[in-house]
Amino acid sequence: MEALSRAAAGLAAAGQPHTGLAALDAALAEAVGHRLFTVLVLDAARGVSRRAYSSRPEAYPILGEKPLRRETEFHRLVVEAGRPRFCRDRADIIRAFPDHALILSLGCEGAVNLPIRWDGQTLGALNLLHGAGHYDEAQMPVLSVFAALAVAPVLRILADAP
Repeated sequence: MEALSRAAAGLAAAGQPHTGLAALDAALAEAVGHRLFTVLVLDAARGVSRRAYSSRPEAYPILGEKPLRRETEFHRLVVEAGRPRFCRDRADIIRAFPDHALILSLGCEGAVNLPIRWDGQTLGALNLLHGAGHYDEAQMPVLSVFAALAVAPVLRILADAP
């Protein structure tokens, strides 16, 4: 798959971690499509998360850290269990995201949150949003490869964290 080859080339290039995350963004857009792509990095030791990459920084800028919300479905499913979370329609988006009005305004009524895992721990998540019903379990073989490719950039981000 050419998208994976381009992602691998971006991860090998200088300028990490941004270059690698931008390459993953472009490759995911080609391979499965998205209207919004973000990368969330979790610093479990410090109990915080932060958006480290956004395909639409005007709507979803890279901001400071936020406390981990351990009581959420996202935390239980993606962070603790290491499983993807699918939001299949508008109702799922409204239930899952406090900022659903902004998400819906971008034409996103479906989403998948993919855990980025290394050594038995979730380091972060790839978050892809698109139209309703766009993502499903049949895409997991390719999506899981992209999540694995995100390990190196996320480890770099965590290593550079204050």
